[in-house]
Amino acid sequence: MSLTVTHLGFSPELVDYRTAWELQRTLHARVTQDRSQARLLLLEHTPTYTAGRRTTDADRPTDGTPVVDVDRGGLITWHGPGQLVAYPIARLADPMAIKDYVFRLEEAILDTLEHFGVSATRVEGRAGVWVITPGEQDRKIAAIGIHVEHGVTMHGLALNVSNSLEPYRVIVPCGISDAGVTTLTAQTGQDLTPQIVAPVLEAALLRHLTPALSTSHTTAPHPEGAIAR
Repeated sequence: MSLTVTHLGFSPELVDYRTAWELQRTLHARVTQDRSQARLLLLEHTPTYTAGRRTTDADRPTDGTPVVDVDRGGLITWHGPGQLVAYPIARLADPMAIKDYVFRLEEAILDTLEHFGVSATRVEGRAGVWVITPGEQDRKIAAIGIHVEHGVTMHGLALNVSNSLEPYRVIVPCGISDAGVTTLTAQTGQDLTPQIVAPVLEAALLRHLTPALSTSHTTAPHPEGAIAR
């Protein structure tokens, strides 16, 4: 099954988080019922904090900033201008292969970063994709948080391209207190935007995800899962 790609909105036409979440749920229901092709949404959000299933009160902003509680895995994070977000809504060929699906999302991010000359990696025991520099604090450049229900995925990944890092100062991003956050622009010194990076990430996602997607409806067991990496 191939992914139908929609560029939902980029600066200055930012997409409200709740609007995109409702669209995801609608598309998820259609894909689950075999009434729609698999979809890949690429976009930039208006500034929003979102809290995954494992978020505690202590994780939330101390300044009273509103937080949207969602059904993805993981803890609290931020979305906003300058960050490229990708939401694949697709049926997995093997509904049990959720870890493989997350691995493929990570591979797409790593390929995208490599395209722009940034060396990044996974870190054992830590969520997301990281930039590691000897003698410096580890810095997270991309987050993954997904939800799989009836074998169909939703939510996805967020790649920091050119966004401000100030919003991360009032939270502990993804519950990791002894590390930092960075962006693709900071790592390259290039004047990049999510709209510039989107075609590269899109191609990488299509390359890595397509082999893992179902070509037809399956009656195999469909576990539910919410994972953050």
